[in-house]
Amino acid sequence: MPTRSDRRILPWRWARYLIAFIGPLLAVTAMTGTGLTCWSLPIYGFVLIPLTELFLSPRHNNLSEAEEHALLSDGRFDRMLYLFVPIQYGILLLFLVQVGRTEVPLLDRIGMTASMGMMCGVYGINIAHELGHRRHRWERDLGRALLVTSMYVHFIIEHNRGHHRQVGTSQDPASARAGEWLWTFWVRAIAGSFRGAWRLEAQSLANGGVPVLSWRNEMLRGLAVELSLVLAIGFLFGPQVLGFFLVAALIGVLLLETVNYVEHYGLHRARRDDGRYVKVEHIHSWNSDHLLGRLTLFELSRHSDHHAKASTKYQVLRSPEDAPQLPTGYPGMMLLALLPPLWQRVMHPRIERLLGSPSAAGRLEALAVAS
Repeated sequence: MPTRSDRRILPWRWARYLIAFIGPLLAVTAMTGTGLTCWSLPIYGFVLIPLTELFLSPRHNNLSEAEEHALLSDGRFDRMLYLFVPIQYGILLLFLVQVGRTEVPLLDRIGMTASMGMMCGVYGINIAHELGHRRHRWERDLGRALLVTSMYVHFIIEHNRGHHRQVGTSQDPASARAGEWLWTFWVRAIAGSFRGAWRLEAQSLANGGVPVLSWRNEMLRGLAVELSLVLAIGFLFGPQVLGFFLVAALIGVLLLETVNYVEHYGLHRARRDDGRYVKVEHIHSWNSDHLLGRLTLFELSRHSDHHAKASTKYQVLRSPEDAPQLPTGYPGMMLLALLPPLWQRVMHPRIERLLGSPSAAGRLEALAVAS
């Protein structure tokens, strides 16, 4: 049971994740502003946060067992996630109205689209990822609702049933190989994610004796909802606004796949003598304990512990001692990934050190892939 001392830390532990709501506030500012203001969210997420984290030391501290119990019993951590569903759709509606105004300059509308794309990727898909691992069906459905805004509902299928089983193998489209450039990874990951989700769902239905062309097919239901949203936006707001929305959704997807690229780059699971892959371990995910990015992304960057037990809630994820650490936070590493030669110059020595460490020997191999 949590002690009185443990309870006293709850207000601070809960309140510090309110920093994540800066993003939606800046998105509203972007949708209602002009000029540089329309770029508020991209500037915050990919200029201010990375620059700040360059000067902040990572925090590797973990909670005690009593503290974990206390945080898991506090529903405010969950309610913050649920609140993002109406926030996401409210900002989407505001975005559709604003980019449809003919008096708004094109450059401003591009800034609004970039901000909406960040809402889709940094908040919508990321929080959908957290909710998608929850045990209750209604929580997973909230995650699916968030994924609709990025036209990526199939992500839950492939991620939960595919990525978590195949991470660090050549069968996983979301695991980047050493030497693979981000640009080519995007194509492989997006196409592979859709194919993988369809294959997994078809196999699941076949095992239950259900035909693929059935309403029980989660892929078909997701596509139907996405198509309905596209038709509704096109009918209510016109083709130009629909185009801006589709670009925003694509930005969200590219942000997701960039995070995937960073999370597992070059960390490949070796095969055992019987041909099977070794089990997933902490060394198969890149982590960052830089606090600002951690709080903004609801602890996504404590990724090794997430793969150890996917249903673990974000507020109690741990920083394992043997987890590979990135030199800065996820936002900064995502920017670095856009420059493949510089990215490799930073990351390949780290991979080599992992290969040479006693704890990693025999458990990790890097894939050399021509860029």
